Amino acid sequence: MSLLAIREARKSFGALIVTDSVTLEVREGEIHALIGPNGAGKSCLIGEITGELALDAGEIRFGGERVDRLPVHERAQLGLKRAYQVPQFFSSFSAAGNVALAQIARTRTAWSLWRKAGTEETLPFLRQVGLDAVAERPSASLGHGEKRQLELAMAFAGEPKLLLLDEPLAGLGPGDSERMVSLLASMKGRYTMLLVEHDMGAVFTLADRISVLVAGRIIASGSAAEIRANPEVRAAYLGEGH
Repeated sequence: MSLLAIREARKSFGALIVTDSVTLEVREGEIHALIGPNGAGKSCLIGEITGELALDAGEIRFGGERVDRLPVHERAQLGLKRAYQVPQFFSSFSAAGNVALAQIARTRTAWSLWRKAGTEETLPFLRQVGLDAVAERPSASLGHGEKRQLELAMAFAGEPKLLLLDEPLAGLGPGDSERMVSLLASMKGRYTMLLVEHDMGAVFTLADRISVLVAGRIIASGSAAEIRANPEVRAAYLGEGH
């Protein structure tokens, strides 16, 4: 069953077409990777899904409901959550405090939950990403990989129906990258994810299905084996050496 269905989506900035009649489906429970060269329009498409960018034409349905006319906060309330290339959180707050804020944004329960920050309300999400031992540390003091993990904990606290991950491995060293891939793999089946990533090893490890975006157009969708074998994909993105 398709949780997210994009039909003939178009977006341009003047003469520059960044999304060119894109049709894409993300099935419930899968990790669907969106790959393509720099400038292909991947981040723009993510922004169109979340509502940060308005479509010029086409439609987006989420859970069967048309959402492309809804503002960002209403799509978020429906369960569309995004994790950014640069982690977004309050650096002066503790890790637990940031997770509590994510829960407040979802439940609108305000200070009664805030007072419990770092206790049973937030620790399950920090434990899920391996940060329970640093729950009370200021977020600014966390390493880059830990900050990525914290943003995932915040996303999970928001109870996403679809988690949009924009290059979660960007800037991570080999050890942190391995931990992030293992973490995302452990979430397979628990969360539906649309993953934008340049690390093809991670993509082929994690993705149930892959779509390839080149110059604003989807040129192929399929399993990792199908994408590896697709001559158009090899010529346009993967290269003959892969």
